[in-house]
Amino acid sequence: MTSNDQIARLNEHKPPFIELLNGEIIAADSQAQSCTFEFRPTTDHCHSIDVVQGGFITVMLDAAMSHAVFAHLGPEGVVALSSLEVTTRYHAVTRGGKGPVFAKGWIRQATYKTAFMESELLDADGKLLATAQSVAKISRQSS
Repeated sequence: MTSNDQIARLNEHKPPFIELLNGEIIAADSQAQSCTFEFRPTTDHCHSIDVVQGGFITVMLDAAMSHAVFAHLGPEGVVALSSLEVTTRYHAVTRGGKGPVFAKGWIRQATYKTAFMESELLDADGKLLATAQSVAKISRQSS
């Protein structure tokens, strides 16, 4: 499957909450085992006028990490991913209604049942806004 086919498949099956954040997968890199989303948060996702609420930032970062697993471990039968821990660090203010932000997630290490992942959120100028790390349980199809 080509990268473009993989991106189309993932976007076709993305969960509805991705639409709420105006999200779209724009890249998948099999060598880096990564997945990149473009999100366009609006002021509806904000508190304090145009500051995106931290939970939405974690959702964007978590989506990029989990989709990296689905994109790159999917052929091995990954059917579900359950977060065991997610840690988010906020490096700068994320503004809603100011254009796109990009969440890139990648697999740091994976075993048959566990994935260790990392992600970062950047603005359109490449400024680091937030980072996250996660550990998740992998559920696979029975043979």
